[in-house]
Amino acid sequence: MNTPDPAIAARAPWGVQALLLATGDALAARFGAVAVRGELSGFSRAASGHCYFSLKDADGAPALLRCAMFRRAAALLDFAPADGQQVELRGRFGVYEARGELQLIAEALQRVGVGTLYEEFLRRRARLAAEGLFDASRKRPLPAWPQVLGVVTSPGAAALRDVLTTLQRRAPQVRVVIYPTPVQGVDAPPQIEAALRLADRRREVDTLLLVRGGGSLEDLWAFNDERVVRAVAASGIPLVCGVGHETDITLADLAADLRAATPTAAAELAAPAQAEALAALQARGAALGAAVERTLQQRAQGLDLLALRLGQPGRSLLSQGQRLDERGARLLRALQTRLQSQAEAPRELARRLGRAVAVQLQRQALLLDAAQGRLQAQDPQRVLQRGYAWVESADGRPVVSAHALVPGQQVRAVWADGQARAEVLSVEAPPPLG
Repeated sequence: MNTPDPAIAARAPWGVQALLLATGDALAARFGAVAVRGELSGFSRAASGHCYFSLKDADGAPALLRCAMFRRAAALLDFAPADGQQVELRGRFGVYEARGELQLIAEALQRVGVGTLYEEFLRRRARLAAEGLFDASRKRPLPAWPQVLGVVTSPGAAALRDVLTTLQRRAPQVRVVIYPTPVQGVDAPPQIEAALRLADRRREVDTLLLVRGGGSLEDLWAFNDERVVRAVAASGIPLVCGVGHETDITLADLAADLRAATPTAAAELAAPAQAEALAALQARGAALGAAVERTLQQRAQGLDLLALRLGQPGRSLLSQGQRLDERGARLLRALQTRLQSQAEAPRELARRLGRAVAVQLQRQALLLDAAQGRLQAQDPQRVLQRGYAWVESADGRPVVSAHALVPGQQVRAVWADGQARAEVLSVEAPPPLG
């Protein structure tokens, strides 16, 4: 039986915090200030001004080192750190006690190059741009009033929840079709491509939304895959790409018809708010009603004018007579002037002219009599004087057919010398033709 070492047996167990502090001190004493070169990943700046990120090797090795840079040191940076940048960091090792994580506290950060992924991103962007995949002339407008929206994303992603919540609040009338696909990892690009092509074949939606939440450059790398970018550009359905946060730009964003800063923004851009649409519809309805009312008023005024002219034929007859008298007087005066200026002409010419004037005046008088007769024939009062009667209903509407009467109906009969109210006892009329 082994006897325990008295020195070990006498040592008290470590507390968790004490062990972490001792580990941190040992690392600081062992390494001191260190310099390390790597590629930025997952960079974020908190509201406090502190920066948090990871460093990884540019050759794609799986090693990852968590780093923190406090506000005082971050304020001295002379560039804007971003994922994919190749940097050189100087700092000291420490242990973050709250999570028991090893981290490097950065005291200085300097950019020394561009990371491998970012370099590949730039190369692909230049090549695809040269092919015209990002040209503004290829962009199509989105349907103004979509009935069905398609969403290409992971069923368990927060991006899908954001899109559905936004549509339920903003446009509950819009139906949603989901084309499920992973949005991260090695298998994501071919499955995203397949989902886009499936939606294109089915043609069951008006607009497509390709969405994913934020992440590092490598998290969003599937949306920089050439297969996905070409599928986005080839989509026969207008497509909105909402990948990552506002500062994240992918090649799929550049190929889409419209880029949205976030998945929520993509839903807002694709579907107009129901309340706004209803307000616009009400405004158009009010404008249409006002236009119809103005047209009806104008037509009513025109009808009143025509009725007034038809009801007073005597005025038209008097006006025509006055015009005829004026023309006759003007003609007579012209002839007298002509005769006076040619007094030396033979008397026979004067008699011929006189006869011609008389014949012309007689002809005009006959025409006037005929016109007067026609106008008087249209005067309802003259018709009544010939023994006819005018029949109208109790509300003053003319009765122009026996078929418009029913037994027991009250009517009014108007003659030239008076009127009488009567009741229809029976109606005897042949059935209407046709």
